[in-house]
Amino acid sequence: MRYFAEIAYNGAQYVGWQVQPNGITVQQTIDEALSLILGVKIEVLGCGRTDAGVHASQFFLHFDFEGTFPKGFVHRLNKVLPKDIAVYSIFPVKEDMHARFSATKRSYEYHIDLRKNPFRSKIIFQYPYNKELDFEKMNQAVQLLLNYDEFFPFCKTHSDAKTMFCDITRAEWVKINDTQWVFHISSNRFLRGMVRLIVGMSINIGRGKLEIEDVKEALEQQKTLKQSYSVPPDGLFLTEVSYPDLI
Repeated sequence: MRYFAEIAYNGAQYVGWQVQPNGITVQQTIDEALSLILGVKIEVLGCGRTDAGVHASQFFLHFDFEGTFPKGFVHRLNKVLPKDIAVYSIFPVKEDMHARFSATKRSYEYHIDLRKNPFRSKIIFQYPYNKELDFEKMNQAVQLLLNYDEFFPFCKTHSDAKTMFCDITRAEWVKINDTQWVFHISSNRFLRGMVRLIVGMSINIGRGKLEIEDVKEALEQQKTLKQSYSVPPDGLFLTEVSYPDLI
């Protein structure tokens, strides 16, 4: 039987979601916890592949299991898992539901703090140079994205993506207060490193290192930006994953 799990995690201590040989990943940690409690080898598949240091306040995974869950299964699982990974719910789904391929929309947020903040290290990008940033111009730049459907300028080099097409439905900077800004973006899919490159472009626009016309030219010609900047992973959160047929 196929099950979905809704989870959240702080990615600061992990080398990403997907199992890999160079460090501890979120997927590996969950696989080991599930396998321990259920007594059989479990391998989960996630709704995406977040990079090292990236967080998720909402993330879905699926796995197949034919047995019966022990009493208080979710509670036991959370006790076994480290404090920076939380399982909120586990529920049965149709056998053809897939955590990655059945998702129709994903949303990310990127948080920056325009002053040094000792209490939010690793979960926000600290950029204490707010006098340099033009907030309105940054929003003008990201609004351009809504006019395009191919995003080669915002894909990490050596990506294995077969297409650069994405349907972006929201791209907006929002001020929480004078020092905390959040970038919101939603799309049916994202390219490797896409959000961090878009935020980097925004910051370069806000600092005057890039112009709106530079972004337009790169998007229209599908070429690399003159000043390409990928911000650190610290402030990036996957915040919403949508499924039309989730039961």
